[in-house]
Amino acid sequence: MNIGGLLPRHAKFRREHLALVFRDERLDFASFNSRVNRLANGFLNLGIKEGDKIATVLNNCLELLEVFWAAAKIGAVAVPLSPLLRGKGLSSLISDSDAVLVITEAEAAGFIDAVRPDLPLIPPERYYSVSGEHANYVDYQSLKAGSNDIEPDEIDIRRNDPVNIIYSSGTTGLPKGIVHTHGIRGLYSSTFASSWRMHPESICLHTGSIIFNGAFMLMMPAMYLGSTFVFGRHLDGRQLVEIVEKEKITHITTVPAQLIAMLNASNFSPGALSSIEAICCMGAPLHKKHKEAWNRHLPGTYYEAYGLTEGFFTVLDKNDFIRKPESVGCPTPFTEIKIVDKQGRELPAGKVGEIIGRGPLAMAGYYKQPELTGQTVINGWIHSGDLGFTDDDGFLHLVDRMKDMIISGGINVYPRDIEEVIIKHPSVRDVAVYGVVSEKWGETPVAAVVLRKDAAAAPREILAWVNERVEARFQKVKDVVVLDEFPRTATGKVLKRTLRDQYGI
Repeated sequence: MNIGGLLPRHAKFRREHLALVFRDERLDFASFNSRVNRLANGFLNLGIKEGDKIATVLNNCLELLEVFWAAAKIGAVAVPLSPLLRGKGLSSLISDSDAVLVITEAEAAGFIDAVRPDLPLIPPERYYSVSGEHANYVDYQSLKAGSNDIEPDEIDIRRNDPVNIIYSSGTTGLPKGIVHTHGIRGLYSSTFASSWRMHPESICLHTGSIIFNGAFMLMMPAMYLGSTFVFGRHLDGRQLVEIVEKEKITHITTVPAQLIAMLNASNFSPGALSSIEAICCMGAPLHKKHKEAWNRHLPGTYYEAYGLTEGFFTVLDKNDFIRKPESVGCPTPFTEIKIVDKQGRELPAGKVGEIIGRGPLAMAGYYKQPELTGQTVINGWIHSGDLGFTDDDGFLHLVDRMKDMIISGGINVYPRDIEEVIIKHPSVRDVAVYGVVSEKWGETPVAAVVLRKDAAAAPREILAWVNERVEARFQKVKDVVVLDEFPRTATGKVLKRTLRDQYGI
């Protein structure tokens, strides 16, 4: 199995169908395949061979997708890295991946130059920039300029051969290189095409960065079906609404922050978004208040996904949302999940424990880290580090990250339970609850909030309002911090560790 064969298939049978939209650029499948072939042949002319790693340090752009599909065709391995990385965080990942080539842009070039001495395995002539030729960088277009656009010679690529290494966003510790194979990405295609009810005429929008695994949950089924894939760069809520209305978007994958931004955009209206058949929220829990608001405006379109890049997922289907709004759904086909205690014993429905899972989407392992792989995958089960429970119908309910749980006076306090109360305050747009040190209780909750536009609620007023409404005394928050925005990872997850360090009152 070579997923690189999907693009030439559509270039042959759906050659004039719109494949990609990025800003003002629009490419049909034939044109995109021609560009990818030129790059793939350019890589081969450069001496890139099967199994070689190609690192990219790029914001969203068409070149990023060219690299991914060109690498797939020739058996190379794409390693997409965040352009927000700096210093040791950048050099350690490039070095760890064994990359033999780096492709970047002018915005990130200076940061890469600063760590070049730490990357002795990459020759000076193998640093390329999509921004054109400039100091210390070869023009990316030169890779394609001297190449033809015929299909590269066929390579014997099998389902277990790696196609990319995705580094975790690193909210805890050093990021890990998660290896995905052609077989795994092929299963992403069929699994999520059916989960989102996609079809060849779907017009798909991924709202965030395409270097992270969530993008593949839409990009792979779109390429599998020959659908249209739309993406942009640093899109705010207003821009997202404009794109949906202009392109008649049918399917969206997004994170909570961007779904909330759309709901609060000045141009938001059900009419502008009437083309949407499915919006899937992923990456972090979305508060119930926002789920209900979306479904009130656009009923029958809301999906939610929970899972790990390491490889198991649940999906809350649009038809299950009404009766299970607080659930994150049930396992995807051929996937199993269990809830276990600290000793690894399975727990009955309703009992909170660690979520573990197994199935065909599981990673090949952490790159060059068999010991760490063995700590995460135990007897074939991937341990998530997340807390949850299943209900009597087998639907999964996410409680919190194990690391985010607050232990106050010996009692387990789950921040999400408190967040669901605070988000109902009429002035609050977003909330994050975290634990701070308490001499009396060990830990106690503190709430950081982002207020709605033009709201003027004082922290003391919110504090009193919340503490009157939480269900238990141990859920009462010590203080409320008002912020303009939350610190987030590149995937949109709130960095509670940073909040704790900066606002550990």
